[in-house]
Amino acid sequence: MLPTHTQRSVVFLVAGLAAAACASGRALSTHPRHEVAAWMTGAFASTAQHQASPADFFDIRLAMVPIWTERDDGPWLYVEQAIATAVDRPYRQRVYRLVDQADGSVRSDVFLLPGDPLALAGPSRAAERFATIAPEQLQPRSGCSIVLRRVDATTWAGSTDGTGCASERSGAAYATAEVTLDRDGMRTLDRGYDANGAQVWGSTKGPYHFVKQPAAR
Repeated sequence: MLPTHTQRSVVFLVAGLAAAACASGRALSTHPRHEVAAWMTGAFASTAQHQASPADFFDIRLAMVPIWTERDDGPWLYVEQAIATAVDRPYRQRVYRLVDQADGSVRSDVFLLPGDPLALAGPSRAAERFATIAPEQLQPRSGCSIVLRRVDATTWAGSTDGTGCASERSGAAYATAEVTLDRDGMRTLDRGYDANGAQVWGSTKGPYHFVKQPAAR
């Protein structure tokens, strides 16, 4: 027996919803970089960790904001870190580009800023300031990319690979970085080693714990 007009409408509606759900699922599963970008975006602070262990951890502010949002080869994030007492003079400024990998991981490439980085400081105006700069003007930090892999539904974690991230800070020959990321913040451990593999800078007491701060209103 042929379905009635009402039955056909229900069939088409269910089929349409199923197709939309499948398409949405494919979009989410094939673009994990967007989830990582959403969790990384915002203002973070290590204040609680500093208060609990002031001799081992500084009170640091970390900000990550989207830039070049019209491009389809990102997401791109402007990143800066500063001591809490000098937030207007960040000691570290970078640009990250997130790239999906075939195995479902996300690679975070690292770039240095052109010219005087302090001229680009200030997360609230990053989109405006970077509008006058092209990605081609950035300097890629070869060997310093971090590959993040999904641990579970609430966590991504990853690190640099081997000794390929060159560093000259405090007599170091190379640097390593480890990151654990969730919706509430991140833990980061950056360390530098000399040519003999001895640590010469970075925390010796474990990772910094950055807690995501409420969005400004």
